[in-house]
Amino acid sequence: MPSIEARIATEIGLRPDVRRVPLFGLGCVAGASGLARLHDLLRGDPKAVGVLLSVELCSLTVQRDDPSTANLVASGLFGDGAAAVVAVGDEHPAWGPTVVDSRAHLYPDTQRAMGWDIGGSGLKIVLGAEVPDLVTEFLGEDVRQFLKAHDLDVGDVTAWVAHPGGPKVLDAMQEALDLTGGELDLTWRSLDRIGNLSSSSVLHVLRDTLDQRDPAPGSPGLLLAMGPGFCSELVLLRW
Repeated sequence: MPSIEARIATEIGLRPDVRRVPLFGLGCVAGASGLARLHDLLRGDPKAVGVLLSVELCSLTVQRDDPSTANLVASGLFGDGAAAVVAVGDEHPAWGPTVVDSRAHLYPDTQRAMGWDIGGSGLKIVLGAEVPDLVTEFLGEDVRQFLKAHDLDVGDVTAWVAHPGGPKVLDAMQEALDLTGGELDLTWRSLDRIGNLSSSSVLHVLRDTLDQRDPAPGSPGLLLAMGPGFCSELVLLRW
């Protein structure tokens, strides 16, 4: 402490009355949940401008003397990264997708599925083999119920902005949502190109979607991630 946004506020010229909300411990889900919380704040203050800043230093969890499968997988999968999103309230003109709604789901008795422990050698990764099974078990129903609340179904979504958790996680996601037409291609490419940057990754995929896709105006998109807790966060977008 102070947290990173306080350290950079004067460097980038933030006003001294800026309201800061540091988020910590959400891991991979934080890109989606941070965007959802930013939306919540802007709904309460439609004249405001908000910034979501994600900075991930996943290499801090590398344990050089730990030959466990979890450490080896995490060392090859996770990387350091950063991303930022600027969002505005409804009383501002804006370009880009609009956040319509969000939904979070915390799954009971799954606290040891993902995370890290703090010990004498630093941060030690916790990465359970059950993570893809949790995606298969819960995500499909969560997404369908969320879309149903807005009179939508999976086939109505024109752009999928998914966190690249890993190959097995993406396979499970495609199976759970019955996505067979390349809907997650940008997520797969991001995983191949830069790996899993924890919370920053889904924001990189959002950028790639804005750059490389052209959804019809007014069509729905879905941004989603899963992470420690174990939990999911779904953010409904309108292009």
